[in-house]
Amino acid sequence: MTKLQPVRGTQDLIGEDQRRHAHVVATARRIAALYGCAEWSTPIFEATAVFSRNLGETSDVVTKEMYTFDDRGGDSITLRPEGTAGVCRALVSNGLTQTLPQKIFYTGPMFRYERPQKGRYRQFHQIGLEIIGAAEPLADAEAIACGWQILRELGITESVTLNINTLGDRESRDAYRTALVDYLSRYEADLSADSRVRLVKNPLRILDSKDAGDIRLLADAPMIYQHLNATSAAFYEGLKTTLTRLGLDFIENPRIVRGFDYYNHTAFEFVSTGLGAQGTVLGGGRYDGLVEQMGGPSTPGIGWGAGVERLAMLLAATPAVERMVAIIPLSEGEQGVAIDLLNRLRGAAIAADLAYRGNLKRRLDRANKINANHAVLIGADELARGAITLKSLDDGSQREVAIADLISALR
Repeated sequence: MTKLQPVRGTQDLIGEDQRRHAHVVATARRIAALYGCAEWSTPIFEATAVFSRNLGETSDVVTKEMYTFDDRGGDSITLRPEGTAGVCRALVSNGLTQTLPQKIFYTGPMFRYERPQKGRYRQFHQIGLEIIGAAEPLADAEAIACGWQILRELGITESVTLNINTLGDRESRDAYRTALVDYLSRYEADLSADSRVRLVKNPLRILDSKDAGDIRLLADAPMIYQHLNATSAAFYEGLKTTLTRLGLDFIENPRIVRGFDYYNHTAFEFVSTGLGAQGTVLGGGRYDGLVEQMGGPSTPGIGWGAGVERLAMLLAATPAVERMVAIIPLSEGEQGVAIDLLNRLRGAAIAADLAYRGNLKRRLDRANKINANHAVLIGADELARGAITLKSLDDGSQREVAIADLISALR
């Protein structure tokens, strides 16, 4: 019989892996709530148009990486490759464009068919934040600050640097695109094959090229800040001033781009050296045209996403397992009382467990395996006095405690 294994690019989250994953999500959820975010959960699959509109019909994600299929009704369905599109669709579908701004936190699995590598899977998990309906640079600064605080609470900011850029408004972006195409067209023959295609379809994406030849050509390319109009320049200055007031250090990086027209103004990345090669662990930007593409009214938005697997790998230590109390009856005659005490402790929010079988030695061995900090030993003599023996599994000390006082003694 063939031994079944996880599908390539997927993993089982068990033990330390699960505890790291859960810690990242719980930390992000707690910090996002401090910023006034409500948590939304959108479907794992959507109509394919939700993502093809958001990511562009010719993008690598749409053409090569999306898990797309026709369901039994003949509708084209896609497993979500990212979270922002579903959130914007939900905003429109649920009629929430009249109650803005909305601050949203989300978490869950995403799916992309790409080459599995360290920290990257075909089923991966993201945390994300969106602030929809706020056009001010303060919203951008708040989104960035929330991301920074999550990273700080996870203890990974020492290896992380905040990079920011501006894409300007539509007018500034169009002027910059024209200047960039004029410059790169002179060197079209020297561009990589991918960049020659992008020169026609999406020239700003060339700025993100990893090809060594492209990088050399870009060294003398025009910069976006040279083409900002007064409105865009003021927005960018407002962002930088607010970030400084919030105590966030940043590097201005003109190579951070977003390829589609609904992106504008702010683009940012938190870049880490903690995974070996430099890599982005959290990134996002402003997308004032996306809700409109989803069929809603013109609505500003700013957001970011981060891979849980990558963040979990950067944690300095695995969160400890919660300590438990082991309930141990010394004979079958005390089993009923053991069940009663187990129920009482759990009802008082004290983690407790009861081994199903075994003598005292085997039950104590199990108590150590589950990292219990105390054992409640239930014997006939103690029960006759309305008491139990409470044993510390850390130092071996033990004392008799009245059953009525057990919960307070454990606390």
